[in-house]
Amino acid sequence: MEAFFPHAATTRGVTVRVAVTFLPEQSDPENGRWFWSYHIRLENNGPQTVQLMTRHWVIIDGRGATNDVQGDGVVGDQPIIRPGASYDYVSGCPLTTSTGAMHGSFGMVCDDGSSFDAEIPSFALNGPVSAR
Repeated sequence: MEAFFPHAATTRGVTVRVAVTFLPEQSDPENGRWFWSYHIRLENNGPQTVQLMTRHWVIIDGRGATNDVQGDGVVGDQPIIRPGASYDYVSGCPLTTSTGAMHGSFGMVCDDGSSFDAEIPSFALNGPVSAR
C-alpha cells in the first residue's frame, strides 16, 4: 500500500493516503502550465461511520505563492464511509511553476454528531527536470 500511496496521515482512525502523478500530456511548459493528478484514498479504521463534509487545500507553487481552496465535499460528493471501508477519488492541480506542494484537511462528521478535521499529508508536485 505504501508504494502506491507514498503519503499518509491518520486522524481519529481516518487515514488519508495520497498518490500524485505529473501529467505531461495535460501540461504545456512553454506556456507556463504544469498539471498533476492526485489520487486520494480515505480509509475509516475508526469505530464510527464518518461523512466527509468539506475540504480545505493549501496549494503552494514553486515561487511560494499560496492558494487556499475551501469547499463542500470532494468531486461533487460528500461520501459516507463506514468502519472498515474506504473511499477513493482522483482530481487534479494545475500550476504556473514546475514545482509546488499541497496539504490540507477534510472536515469529517461522525455518527454521534462530533466532528474533526482529518489531515491531508503534505506532498510535492514535481514536473520533469527538463521543464524547469
